[in-house]
Amino acid sequence: MELALEFFSRLLTQFQSPALAFLMGGMLLAACGSKLTIPDSIYRFCVFMLLMRIGLEGGMAIREADLSAMILPAVISIFLGCAIVIVGRLTLARLPGVNTEDGIATAGLFGAVSASTLAVAMALLEEQDVFYEAWVPALYPFMDIPALIIAILLANIYLAKQKGSKREKVQVKSIITDSLRSAALSALLLGLLLGLLTHPERVFESFYDPLFRGFLSVLMLTMGMEAWTRLSEMKRVAHWYIVYGAIAPLMHGLLAFGLGYIAHELTGFSPGGVILLAVIAGSSSDISGPPTLRAAIPSANPSAYIGSSTSVGTPVAIVIGVPLYIALADAVFGL
Repeated sequence: MELALEFFSRLLTQFQSPALAFLMGGMLLAACGSKLTIPDSIYRFCVFMLLMRIGLEGGMAIREADLSAMILPAVISIFLGCAIVIVGRLTLARLPGVNTEDGIATAGLFGAVSASTLAVAMALLEEQDVFYEAWVPALYPFMDIPALIIAILLANIYLAKQKGSKREKVQVKSIITDSLRSAALSALLLGLLLGLLTHPERVFESFYDPLFRGFLSVLMLTMGMEAWTRLSEMKRVAHWYIVYGAIAPLMHGLLAFGLGYIAHELTGFSPGGVILLAVIAGSSSDISGPPTLRAAIPSANPSAYIGSSTSVGTPVAIVIGVPLYIALADAVFGL
């Protein structure tokens, strides 16, 4: 009962947070038919700034951290990225009215990671003075890349069987290379390397860190407008995608929270780190994933996997998932 009250209390508080307010504001503007648009170049620049800030902070933290503490969370991240896609293949992709390749692509997108959701969670934890290891965002590629590889592998196997041909060899190396070259991971990894190999503290403290929340608000506003716009696309696909988009992020996040708790007991992984691990697992890729899947699984319908992610999965992950994991951490760890 106390957990439920704590959850709803935090949920109401989250609606007052700037990040969520801008997300809801963007959805409201789109619902009212506003002609406001955020140029794509500005959106991409905001994403770059956020990921560079996250990467720089993570790189500086890794430079001072005990790398052995990262091993178990990294292994958990790899496991989650693969498991989410496999479970989606066995469930969503087999439901009536769901095309198999569409279901696999959707599971791949939900197994991959949303940089924007991660940025929102980090901002909220910092506002509430909840400590987390600064290297936790570096777990991003450990979950993101395996999820995309498994999704593309399963889709290729399925399509090859449908054509009656021999199983085609999937170029895992090219998938990894394309993922690392994507805009999101490139910016994050560049920030990590700069933070690890140089001393960017001055530019971080004077430029990237102060602007973090401002750029985040623009990103959330844009995502809110896009989420509402894509709701119309969901009418073209099976309603199972809406169900999956609403339930899967919370199931994935809760599984990650449980595994994060094990890491906490074994290695001292911080409660804030457990929360962010749950957020990463409960998010769905909105930047690097879609173009990768479009290129690798061209027969999959973007309205299905992008619509279920942007219109349903991301709002659920931010509005419900983040306060849920914080409330659970407060109940379990006593934040």
